[in-house]
Amino acid sequence: MDHIIEAIASALNISVKQIKNTLGLLEEGNTVPFIARYRKEVTGGLDEEQIRVIQENYAYQVNLEKRKEDVLRLIEQQGKLTDEIKADVMKAEKLSQVEDIYRPYQQKRKTRATDAIAKGLKPLAEWILTLPRTADIEAEAKKYINDKVETMEDALQGAKDIIAEMASDDAQVRSRIRNSMEKYGHLVTKAKKKHTDEKKVYKMYYEYSERVSSLANHRIMAIDRGEKEKVLNVSIDFDEEYIINWTINKFTKKRTSPVNYLIDEAVKDGLKRLAFPSVEREIRNELSEKAHEASIEVFSMNLERLLLQPPMKNKMVLGFDPAFRTGCKLAVIDHTGKMIDVSVIYPHQPNAKVKESQRIMLDLLKKYPIDIIAIGNGTASRESEAFVAKLIKDYNLNVSYTIVSEAGASVYSASKLAREEFPDLHVEQRSAISIARRIQDPLSELIKIDPQSIGVGQYQHDLPQARLKERLDFVVSKAVNRVGVNVNMASAELLKNISGLNASCAKNIVAYREEHGEIHNRKELKKVPKIGAKAFEQAAGFLRIEDGDEMLDRTSIHPESYDLAKKILKELDIKEEEMGSASAADKVKEASVKKLCETLEADSYTVKDILDSIAAPLRDYRDQYAQPMLRSDVLELSDLHIGQQLEGVVRNVVDFGAFVDIGLHEDGLVHISKMSKQRVSHPSELVAVGDIVKVWVYNIDEEKQKVQLSFLQP
Repeated sequence: MDHIIEAIASALNISVKQIKNTLGLLEEGNTVPFIARYRKEVTGGLDEEQIRVIQENYAYQVNLEKRKEDVLRLIEQQGKLTDEIKADVMKAEKLSQVEDIYRPYQQKRKTRATDAIAKGLKPLAEWILTLPRTADIEAEAKKYINDKVETMEDALQGAKDIIAEMASDDAQVRSRIRNSMEKYGHLVTKAKKKHTDEKKVYKMYYEYSERVSSLANHRIMAIDRGEKEKVLNVSIDFDEEYIINWTINKFTKKRTSPVNYLIDEAVKDGLKRLAFPSVEREIRNELSEKAHEASIEVFSMNLERLLLQPPMKNKMVLGFDPAFRTGCKLAVIDHTGKMIDVSVIYPHQPNAKVKESQRIMLDLLKKYPIDIIAIGNGTASRESEAFVAKLIKDYNLNVSYTIVSEAGASVYSASKLAREEFPDLHVEQRSAISIARRIQDPLSELIKIDPQSIGVGQYQHDLPQARLKERLDFVVSKAVNRVGVNVNMASAELLKNISGLNASCAKNIVAYREEHGEIHNRKELKKVPKIGAKAFEQAAGFLRIEDGDEMLDRTSIHPESYDLAKKILKELDIKEEEMGSASAADKVKEASVKKLCETLEADSYTVKDILDSIAAPLRDYRDQYAQPMLRSDVLELSDLHIGQQLEGVVRNVVDFGAFVDIGLHEDGLVHISKMSKQRVSHPSELVAVGDIVKVWVYNIDEEKQKVQLSFLQP
């Protein structure tokens, strides 16, 4: 398998040793987060994404090798394997190339060609392909007339059907078609004569053409959806005549024979009826797969940033779930996330009770020291924002508000988990609690929701759901383990995503806490049922105990490195209880990593990580990102003018740009062309979900109530 590893190393631009070591660690049952965090010295510091790509690439290459072996064996069984076929199979880099080579030797379902072969017409087809210089075609064809072949014309048609399929199955021919379509072809879309597209969603594709080689992923997905919804006809336009002539020359070897016209007709039929549609389907499928993978990548990236939004610690929050007819649900939660009050108000039509709504809100704000009002961004969000902003202004209240994405809140509120947590509350009241908790600790709250229900992607319902789930689950695991959890406070839902743990282990930890009280040290985790030596090794470093018996249990230092950590503390003359102090941080800053490595015979990755933990034992990975944007006033479209500078929050990143919340009813779009003066391959190069950005108003569409924004100062 060395050649596979070498190919992956070349593709990823890392060493063969790194890949071999990583695969070895995976083979031993280590998790990706554990390897990325605690085996840097073995992998050369590879991160989770690199390890995942190695894992997936290796699995694909192993699968490719297995298929090559199967194809060579199957062709050999037919006695048709040549050195040339073997060489072509071995140099193939994609499964599709291997399948093209195998196609002529595959067991076929019933086709016109297999029917003709069954009637004994294969020798006639072979005779035609010998290109005789002189020939009596009628006399030759009549030799094959029998009870299954009634006429000379039937015999010749059967022979042509066999040649047509040979032309269609020829690997070189298919490669030539594929090359022509991919490099020089155009994807052409036309509106169907009878279609339903009332909102003109696909208007730009009613008469559209673009080179296959330059199609953007989001356009491919829009076209696929338009075709699926029976609005568009889609085809690939390419130089068919060139391919037909090239294939005819391949089969006639440019020789003149009385049978040439039969080969011409057969080749044209084989290409137009079989090969062109088949290769076009393959290319369309590959384009869709590429677009799906890119879309899943964007979804994953957005989800990761959403999960890693920094928590607003030690804040009392009023969750505000907006609605019109059914009223706005309110929930007050304390700084630990515990629900302490719920209510409902009707500030909007059709049941507007504005004065009463103001009184209820003011009573809550007077009764509790609320720091922030968190307003969900769903139906009636902007009307609710206007109501809250007016209340703050009219009564000069010392409180801010923020708009919170409520994607998936309704899914959580109706879930078994929410019913168990709040059995006495209505679905909408649970939703208000979820909205409030999302700014207190986004990760702990969002983890309760199926990641596919958190709408931070594009065309997510068109994506292969199994692959999407697999990638999003990976992102959730990556985010949870990067942050780590407080083992005495974390929910089972959060714990099950920790490296080495599963749902059963997580429930057992919660049950153990309920029975024995708080866990006092990491070693005690070994007493929890189903947490064996391997599970403990994989999980321990990600499970924190803030007020336990062992000071190092607060940190991300793994128990296997405690001896080394204590030696480093001794070398730097720092007591364990001094970790995190200004003096400890100063001593860490002055420390020589190289000297410590030499003195203590340790690797630099582990030493650096231990030093970081000594300087800031309770450091939160999320602190590097911007806090949620707080507001106290509302913005209307009429307040805007072209060229105006604003501040906003990135809500979603897609292939063609980023949607930014500037306080309007609809998020404004910063198109990719308005992001930078330099060329930008993808918006994610510049922004991520949750970023607070400076924007300028580029265009205002009052009819559609939409605004276009720019990162470029006018």
